[in-house]
Amino acid sequence: MFETIAQNIPDQRIFIKDVSVTIRRLDLVHPQISGNKFFKLKYNFLDAQRQGYQHILSFGGAYSNHIAATAFAAQHFGFKSVGIIRGEELAHRPLSSTLTTAQQCGMQLHFVSREHYRRKQQPDYLAELTVQFSRHYLIPEGGTNPLAIQGCREILKEGDAQFDVICCAVGTGGTITGLIEASEVHQQVLGFSALKGSFLKDEVAQLTRKTNWNIFDDYCCGGYAKINAALMQFIRDFEAEFAIPLEQVYTAKMLMGILDLIEKNYFPAGSKLLVIHSGGLQGRNMPFGFTTT
Repeated sequence: MFETIAQNIPDQRIFIKDVSVTIRRLDLVHPQISGNKFFKLKYNFLDAQRQGYQHILSFGGAYSNHIAATAFAAQHFGFKSVGIIRGEELAHRPLSSTLTTAQQCGMQLHFVSREHYRRKQQPDYLAELTVQFSRHYLIPEGGTNPLAIQGCREILKEGDAQFDVICCAVGTGGTITGLIEASEVHQQVLGFSALKGSFLKDEVAQLTRKTNWNIFDDYCCGGYAKINAALMQFIRDFEAEFAIPLEQVYTAKMLMGILDLIEKNYFPAGSKLLVIHSGGLQGRNMPFGFTTT
């Protein structure tokens, strides 16, 4: 199933001062099921197929990489899909590029108020959705669940024990948890949160017993999907120098943080970093003035 579209994932090595940075280009895994979403969805779709489900239901916002990837994967593998989209006012506005793509892939978009959306984990609300949309296989917001963590373990390969530090962007915690679970004892796993606040640390701590990790929120530019002039200049400079495309919600903030830490000598000289480029480049289509600081 998913194995039919998997590709060899290239690594791109760069040097910043005296630190070796290897970027794992998950953005090149697949044009639509991009980056870490491929790994997070893989075992969920296999499980849905095994159990005989015909419908997939999930949650997301107007620019959700997860919604776009889920819609394409559902169409590609013969499922019908429903997206519960945060913001009932969006039903009366032109669709974002992300939601347009999801709709073109056959996803039924159901817009709900933010109050209803906050109930996305409550059993009574999930029961209501089952009545409304028939029997469906539920994938949570961002795709994070035990099967997603299982898939994200596979981001690491044989030979990755050479790296001292593994870095990734963090949204819901599934990808970093998979990396933590697959990491070696001597490795440190660093997450760069796209959201402001320490709550992601608490959530990841519930998913793993390992302690060789940390999450920074210093580089989120004020919160989820918020940007500023410094971030946009960083993207332009980084892409011009290394020819690696970034998006402003996750990967750019992560790499801006990594390079800042290198400049501040956070990593010992000679350190080897493995940086996970989690894709999500469709997020580049978000209007730059959408949420700014």
